[in-house]
Amino acid sequence: MRARYGVPLGITAVGAAGVAYAAFEARSFRLRRVTVPVLPKGMRPLRVLHVADIHMVSGQRKKRAWLQSLAGLRPDFVVNTGDNLSDPEGVPEVLDALGPLMEFPGVYVFGSNDYYGPTPRNPARYLLEKVQGRHGLNGNAPATNVVHNPWHDLRDAFDAAGWVGLNNTRGRLKLDTPGSYELAFTGLDDPHIKRDRYERVAGGPEKDADLSLAVVHAPYLRTLDAFTADGYPLILAGHTHGGQICVPFYGALVTNCDLDTARVKGLSTHESGGNVSRLYVSAGCGTSRYTPVRFACPPEATLLTLVAPE
Repeated sequence: MRARYGVPLGITAVGAAGVAYAAFEARSFRLRRVTVPVLPKGMRPLRVLHVADIHMVSGQRKKRAWLQSLAGLRPDFVVNTGDNLSDPEGVPEVLDALGPLMEFPGVYVFGSNDYYGPTPRNPARYLLEKVQGRHGLNGNAPATNVVHNPWHDLRDAFDAAGWVGLNNTRGRLKLDTPGSYELAFTGLDDPHIKRDRYERVAGGPEKDADLSLAVVHAPYLRTLDAFTADGYPLILAGHTHGGQICVPFYGALVTNCDLDTARVKGLSTHESGGNVSRLYVSAGCGTSRYTPVRFACPPEATLLTLVAPE
């Protein structure tokens, strides 16, 4: 009897342990620190806190407390690359979590989950879509059977705090101390649901700014090509969750967009139109409420230190 049932029971036990660990890892928040040599010579280093893919669900106290604690880093400014919500009731908790960070200058773009709530979905579909060359919704959200999130409330609160919205538009931040710098930003609405309109922001970095940066939620190649061809030194994005379910010593299986898995998270480069941009993709700090697991890909925020090349 033991020989007959021992192997299946062992496999079941290993599988259950793996799921339990993946659920634990999804709450194992950490800070990544990265130095990026993109500043003009003579500028002091700038500390940028990049938060992405919070996917807040009501009751996530540990995530809220961790996000609040990031204010202790005292960044020069904050970049939020979207997907703040995974629950239509989550706006007050997102604002509570980000409240201390909204005391600092900041910019933001939205992701699809800021506009629409997630739906139950088989995670294996991501693998199938990768094989078929499709990515997520690959178009606009359906008109029926979709939850509309209260993104207007989120936008109004960010704007009231002084954060600059960059959904298919440009914006600026002025940093006064120490030193006085004018930063220009060019942003896109979420390419994952085809809300990006690059023609509205085309033209490249603003010559009278001390530094120009590009911001987008999902790092689709068409957006990276456009930003890079226009000459932006650094592009910040999220969306991929770093692959979310990764294979140890191998890495991500999918990116949930057309970006290659080698660049699913972290700092890399992108080439287009004879130019080279730095690309930073955050693995984010949340998950969909229907797949609350991570494996070999812990949730994170990033403190980027921008410096002049040596």
